[in-house]
Amino acid sequence: MATNSTDYNFAQIEPHWQKIWDEQKTFRTTNDTSKPKFYALDMFPYPSGAGLHIGHPEGYTATDIITRAKRAQGFNVLHPIGWDAFGLPAEQHAVKTGTHPATNTQNNIANFRRQLKALGFAYDWDREVDTTDPTYFRWTQWIFLQLFKRGLAYVDERPVWWCPELRTVLANEEVVDGKSEVGGFPVERRNLRQWVLRITAYAERLLADLKDVDWPDSTKRMQEAWIGRSEGAELLFKLEKENLGDLKVFTTRPDTVFGVTYMVIAPEHPLVDALTTPAQREAVEAYKKKAAAKSDLERTDLAKDKSGVFSGSFALNPANGARVPVWIADYVVMGYGTGAIMAVPAHDERDYEFAVKFQIPVIQVIEPAKHEGNGDGHPKLPYTGDGVLVHSEGYSGLPWEEAKKKITADFTAKGRGKATVNYKLRDWLFSRQRYWGEPFPIVWVTEADYQRAVTARRADLPPQPITYTSEGATWFALPLPATALPLALPDVQSYLPSGNGESPLANVTDWLEIWFNAETGASIPASQPKPAGDAWVRGRRETNTMPQWAGSCWYYLRYLDPKNPAAPASPELLKYWGVPDIYVGGAEHAVLHLLYARFWHKVLFDEGIVPQSEPFKKLFHQGIILGEDGEKMSKSRGNTVSPDDIIKTHGADTLRLYLMFLGPLEAMKPWNPRGIEGVYRFLQKIWRESIAEDGSVNAKVSASAEDSAELSKLLHETIKKVTEDIAALRFNTAISQMMIFANALQKAPSINRASLRSFLQLLAPFAPHFAEELWARLGGTGSVVDAAWPKFDASKLVSTEAKVVVQVNGKKRAELLLPVGTDQAAALAAAQANPDAAPHLTGKAIKRVVFVPGKILNLVVE
Repeated sequence: MATNSTDYNFAQIEPHWQKIWDEQKTFRTTNDTSKPKFYALDMFPYPSGAGLHIGHPEGYTATDIITRAKRAQGFNVLHPIGWDAFGLPAEQHAVKTGTHPATNTQNNIANFRRQLKALGFAYDWDREVDTTDPTYFRWTQWIFLQLFKRGLAYVDERPVWWCPELRTVLANEEVVDGKSEVGGFPVERRNLRQWVLRITAYAERLLADLKDVDWPDSTKRMQEAWIGRSEGAELLFKLEKENLGDLKVFTTRPDTVFGVTYMVIAPEHPLVDALTTPAQREAVEAYKKKAAAKSDLERTDLAKDKSGVFSGSFALNPANGARVPVWIADYVVMGYGTGAIMAVPAHDERDYEFAVKFQIPVIQVIEPAKHEGNGDGHPKLPYTGDGVLVHSEGYSGLPWEEAKKKITADFTAKGRGKATVNYKLRDWLFSRQRYWGEPFPIVWVTEADYQRAVTARRADLPPQPITYTSEGATWFALPLPATALPLALPDVQSYLPSGNGESPLANVTDWLEIWFNAETGASIPASQPKPAGDAWVRGRRETNTMPQWAGSCWYYLRYLDPKNPAAPASPELLKYWGVPDIYVGGAEHAVLHLLYARFWHKVLFDEGIVPQSEPFKKLFHQGIILGEDGEKMSKSRGNTVSPDDIIKTHGADTLRLYLMFLGPLEAMKPWNPRGIEGVYRFLQKIWRESIAEDGSVNAKVSASAEDSAELSKLLHETIKKVTEDIAALRFNTAISQMMIFANALQKAPSINRASLRSFLQLLAPFAPHFAEELWARLGGTGSVVDAAWPKFDASKLVSTEAKVVVQVNGKKRAELLLPVGTDQAAALAAAQANPDAAPHLTGKAIKRVVFVPGKILNLVVE
């Protein structure tokens, strides 16, 4: 492309090369199994109406640099992109405007795609995926059916946020201080029928297999804490009230059972009503209503004031038969353990605060071995440290760990307990009462119709039927056959919720109520006559939709084979490409997305669909880019930065370089608009040293020019360092090294054209448009993208000369370039002959000489 300018004209050159890359499909990936593969994955974006923010291209630029370098190094590179496009924001926009969510979503995708192409990313756009595309979510539904048939999906009544005024279920993020974000109306917890995935069945594997992945330690620790494995015992406390049986608790400290002075059950515990005596009924109902307005996070906050109400009933301590009052308190939730605890206030801070507030006895049963505490042989309560048992008949004097094992064994022998492992991890609530999500491929039928289907289609049914009861009738879940997928969303008149806790799909009668062929999956509206044949049954479709997490759990697999109509991806490509070699994305997804994806991947591994048990072998979190004010970027603060604005003023290559030059990739760093000018000047410097004012190649750049030894050495040092820094994701130091070379290039009287092209190859992953343009002008063959990565010559890195600094009376006066091995006498003679040092030495007596070979000559003169 010809532009006659002293400066690099990014506004013309960048769109020019983007057009060529698009037309020639320069970055299209082939399944060439003869080459080693390299698969880099970005956390794909949600296409919001606001477009890309400056944080998106930070991670995307990093993977683009890596993959461009890998391609030049001979790897078959896969670097795809797609859209996580279902979800709440698009639905909210639809409710406000009446526009179909798909319309708004596709408009947003088009804008995101334009922005990504303007940044010059080397994506294979033929592999683009969209989670809302039926050819994609067909396989999301299919994966759900694999979970379903393995018994890993079930239906349960679960608490959700319900707003009576808005007549809808709200997501956690839509509830602020117990009120709806929209309108500020009071909300409450209400149990609704939900699909749940049994992720707890994989808890141990999800924990154990973290040792097999190259992830940040902090991320591993977060997942370990979320899974929350703890060893302890289940103990049975007999309820005094007749016919209620036992109250089961989980405890990590069975050794403290003699110190139990009360029990606590969650307000949602199924025994609350049965345990509540008539005298306590009014107080308990009022407490339950108050607790229903709190989130689990609020309820379990250690700093919050403890609240509770006595049920009126008692349990019997299996250790000594003591009567123990049963309280109801919201600091216990049904999501962990059994929803009931044995409270030992002498040895638990939370229990102690509760006991003090409600004047419940405190019995010490652990004493420090060294009598730490008040100095009188007794600890300050609550004491949560180690020690020996006291006031524990038959066990006093035993160290707590020994007592823990013995008490558990004794209770097990008596049928009053057992050793067990518990997890904080809860099964995954997989339902949303929304329109804009993947429909569940489930039809609800009567028991008689289900039994007929069992005979015909046993292979895709779970070990036990999944049922729910409504208005006295029991319904059975029947899956669609795989051949009937995808199940698409119907058009609706309104995107408003149904008003009864179900999604807007509940209002689409002809889609909802159907005649369903249990063998083929065919369906017609129930308003039409029933077709002939025994396979046709009356059914009702599931009205819940899947959460946004569903499509993002497996998208990295679809990139391998995005057009495959017969499978999520072919076995051959799954074997060749495997899982991503590096996954780059924000730390905000360190737990949920990564945990859910690992769970789905392990299920697919167990099904024999994928050959590896973990989806992401290497994970890297890029740091957050803060606003210029040092705060997190947000519209409300007015400190956001649009990539479009920077591209317009400085070009995409400058933006890419600056994002990488701000600091270490993993670090949090503030945006500094003044700093971008230095990177911009760096590119302009290289341009001016390469191209003359008339647009021709600079006269100092020649095919016949011979590089100086110093410049040649620096070039090979730069090749070595940039290569190593890209591999280690040290992009800021790689750029610093290239800046050093650019400064040397500016000073050099001449440079060999091939040497300059080698430098451009190093720069190309960082500033691809710039490098592509200069490569073409300097006579490079084909595209710089296809040129083999330069290799450094180790022999060029061995110096025959060393730089020696000359100081006279503590002040630097000269620099000498001397042969390696030069002794003090020769160095002194060279200094005396040097035009910069000589004036400070001539006619003066040298009183002292300090010489460090190859580094410094320090002279003290009169």
